[in-house]
Amino acid sequence: MRPPPGMPNHVLLTTDTVGGVWTYTMELAAALGREGVAVTVAALGQEPSGPQREAAERRGVALCTRPCRLPWMREPWDDVEMAACWLAELGDEIGADLIHLSEPAFAAYSWGAPTVAVGHSCVLSWWESVLGEPAPPAWMRYREAMCAGLVAADAVVAPSRAMLESLGRHYWLRGGRVIPNGLDPTGIQPGVKQGFVFMAGRLWDRAKNAEALDRAAGGLAWPAYAAGPCESPDATEATSFENLRLLGQLESADMIPWLSRAAVFALPARYEPFGLSVLEAALAGCALVLGDIPSLREHWDGVAVFIPPDDTDLLGIALTSLIEDAGLRQTLAMRARRRALEFSARRMALDYLEVYAALLNRRGATACAS
Repeated sequence: MRPPPGMPNHVLLTTDTVGGVWTYTMELAAALGREGVAVTVAALGQEPSGPQREAAERRGVALCTRPCRLPWMREPWDDVEMAACWLAELGDEIGADLIHLSEPAFAAYSWGAPTVAVGHSCVLSWWESVLGEPAPPAWMRYREAMCAGLVAADAVVAPSRAMLESLGRHYWLRGGRVIPNGLDPTGIQPGVKQGFVFMAGRLWDRAKNAEALDRAAGGLAWPAYAAGPCESPDATEATSFENLRLLGQLESADMIPWLSRAAVFALPARYEPFGLSVLEAALAGCALVLGDIPSLREHWDGVAVFIPPDDTDLLGIALTSLIEDAGLRQTLAMRARRRALEFSARRMALDYLEVYAALLNRRGATACAS
């Protein structure tokens, strides 16, 4: 595959430092750079950690930061408006000819270049999937902001068909494109497997359903380890566990060795629009046990064991079967890794470059016609 004609010279790419969006951003920025596109990453929300800054530096990614509350947090709108002004000024300062927004609500503000809005996840689909009911009226302004941003964006992308359909259902989006997330596989290799189950993610987030693995872990012959924070960034959510062996928040460089040694990776998620931790685990040669939800089926059907998220007994049975059957573990691990290699960072970058080029060519044609 070759980059399309009409690529941008400089992209302003927004991110936040919580969860998979940061990993996605670093992978995409580095892959775009290898295709000859300059990228400036604007990190919103919490300040990047020292290891996160080092990761950006290693990849040659220019990083700017602004601490603020994000649209999915409570009462964020003053911060959102100030952050949008800062982003617009930054885009003008660096001469960005394309704005790539990882929070669609920002697309409703004024920009001097075409905008691509990526719906990585959203509060309304989270509420529906995790709590089984519509989000309460307190989130109406969030809905309005998302609707305005998705309408205003020049292009909309989601990491899975399931997420794109959710954006259409909750915000009346029509159209959009699916571009699966990707990783550079060279840095993630299977190691010598050891007898333990592993999970990674925001353990406080009920979408990840770590509590189900905690309950199942009490009856397993192997220990189950979990990496990730147990308290939300705004301290409004926290979870405690009885059986999981908690490793705390691990940076990517510390996470990969755990994945390379883990024989089984479990994520009984109720909501996971893509699942970069699953992709990392598959590249690391783990057998996968996943929540049976549309987005995970979309990418891992045929290479993973799927369990209804709320069936803890069945989760325990599935994990025990893999613990006791080395041949099945190895077969599933090999299949998962082969599937994972399809989701490369370069393929992701080239897909985005197609979107970017179409917008820039359209703008050029409009300018010539006028």
